[in-house]
Amino acid sequence: MIHLIAAVDKNQGIGINGHLLCHISEDLKRFKALTSGHTIIMGRKTFESLPGILPQRHHIIVTRQKQYKRNDSHITVYHSVEDVVAALLPNKDYFVIGGASMYESFMPFAYSQYITEIDAVFTADTFFPKFLRKDWYIAELQEFAADEHNKYAYRFARYVRREMYNLNEMTSNL
Repeated sequence: MIHLIAAVDKNQGIGINGHLLCHISEDLKRFKALTSGHTIIMGRKTFESLPGILPQRHHIIVTRQKQYKRNDSHITVYHSVEDVVAALLPNKDYFVIGGASMYESFMPFAYSQYITEIDAVFTADTFFPKFLRKDWYIAELQEFAADEHNKYAYRFARYVRREMYNLNEMTSNL
């Protein structure tokens, strides 16, 4: 299953100049806990913004640059979203971690979204795609106030696509 994972501000901003808008320690811990042991999917620019290979995760990089190569067993490069989707194995979890065009491209295939909603507005040049909230069910929600460890209030929301949620509910009752 494909999952989108992102931290967004009140305007759906996700980044500025190739960097996160802010650092919330618990969000980074959640990201690591959710994605460790799974494959993460990202665009080339997102990959190049990382400090290196993220441990315990296979990296899929999507780029239109045909000559783009990485000789590392932790990385697979694809040149289209369609090729990635065709290569994914059923009953396995994949996390799309950015950037904006990757979120937009994989949204139609996503089973769920793990969104950290930050109660602030930042200057951003990159945005998470708008989605129809009515098409998604809030499966989990945790709220956190600003405190001495976190400058901003935020919440962890897990959205599940309604049609898939309902289908899974129906098949589990058979």
